[in-house]
Amino acid sequence: MSSLDHPRRWRRRAFLGAVGAGAITLPFWRSLKGEAQVTSFPKRLLLVFSPNGTWPDEFFPSGGERDFTFRRILAPLEPLRNKVMILDGVDQRITSVGPGDGHQKGMGCLWTGVELLPGGTMGGCDSCPPVSWSSGMSIDQRVALHIGNESPFRSVELGVDNGNNENVWTRMIYRAPGEPLPPEDDPRQAFDRLFGNLDSDPRDAERRRLLRQSVLDYARGDFERLSPRLGSEDRRRLDSHLTAVRELEMRLQNTPNVGAACEIPTVGDPGPLNQDASNPAVIQSMTDLVTMAFACDLTRVASIQWNNSVGQSTFPWLGFNDRHHDLSHEGDSNGAAVEKIIRINEYYAERFAALLTQLDAIPEGDGTLLDNTLVVWGNELGKGNSHTRNRIPWVLAGGAGGAIEMGRYLSFSNRSHCDLLTAINHAFGIEEGFGDSRFQGGPIV
Repeated sequence: MSSLDHPRRWRRRAFLGAVGAGAITLPFWRSLKGEAQVTSFPKRLLLVFSPNGTWPDEFFPSGGERDFTFRRILAPLEPLRNKVMILDGVDQRITSVGPGDGHQKGMGCLWTGVELLPGGTMGGCDSCPPVSWSSGMSIDQRVALHIGNESPFRSVELGVDNGNNENVWTRMIYRAPGEPLPPEDDPRQAFDRLFGNLDSDPRDAERRRLLRQSVLDYARGDFERLSPRLGSEDRRRLDSHLTAVRELEMRLQNTPNVGAACEIPTVGDPGPLNQDASNPAVIQSMTDLVTMAFACDLTRVASIQWNNSVGQSTFPWLGFNDRHHDLSHEGDSNGAAVEKIIRINEYYAERFAALLTQLDAIPEGDGTLLDNTLVVWGNELGKGNSHTRNRIPWVLAGGAGGAIEMGRYLSFSNRSHCDLLTAINHAFGIEEGFGDSRFQGGPIV
């Protein structure tokens, strides 16, 4: 069951505290206990998925690490080139072991980095042992355990055209081994759960500002009362915290802050759900929802699943009605099919660029909401007609507040994607590996 279905019970006053004071002052209390460094803005993690592989020759850039040139599929990212990173040669090496067919392994291992559990779901080949679910937690849920308790929703799982079938092809997020979290693919339902208890009173911003200030005043007074009871070294540390509180007060007065850009998004009628013609409208609605969920500090961990593994969406607005998975299995010599595969992946890149642009339009301090977020776009296959899980098309964006340097194209040789998952862990202060230890070699970036 999705974590959207069981948010902790937050009344309106508690919500304002989370959006305003709590999100701002909690780092100071953690610092006082030696748990974290002072920071004004939270880091967020967003995972994005599109299915059925790509066309590598038109996906991966040419050139070097910083002087790279986008090819056709990723060309929509050109305006954001300094805020993205493309990884080449990163393989799902974990899929060389365990049961399942190519799509099953690719989907179930994508964010977990561990093999699938045996079960009763047959794949697309007679020789592939049947499976059930992944045998491990997904990386977003590991990060959510670390940072998710600081917001009303520990994590938010959204989807587009995911249908009603529950199996390893349709689920990518796992709370625990064998426990997938289904994505919410109705924008109206997602809106009600996220924003149903937040009204649009224009006085809310002023209330949040006053509440932040009152908590800061309380924090300063508490520090001052504590000071006479401390030794010289502890008093020195406490003085540094008081200085940080004063600096934060100045930033609150002079710069945008957490929750300042919070607005209730408008979700109209996207049309019939799980029908191909509604795809662009639903993707846009989910983009709006996740952007404002981050801006309002409702959650700091989210995922958007654009269709399923073996997804059979059609794309009539692109001028053809061929089904995606069927197209992906056409041979390399079928030039018409190759062109359509390129165009489909280009469409997804356009949607990804639009998502990044919306996050980047919200200022936070000296940067933007995007700068403080790590967005990771992945796929269950490298190329559809071979079912390869090598050269998965990975794109990272934002950088999680400078934890990962953007504006680069990195090319590897047979690097394990567990190293990418490990790098995500490290970006959020979790100094441990992630995924099957047999395929870990250290953080990739």
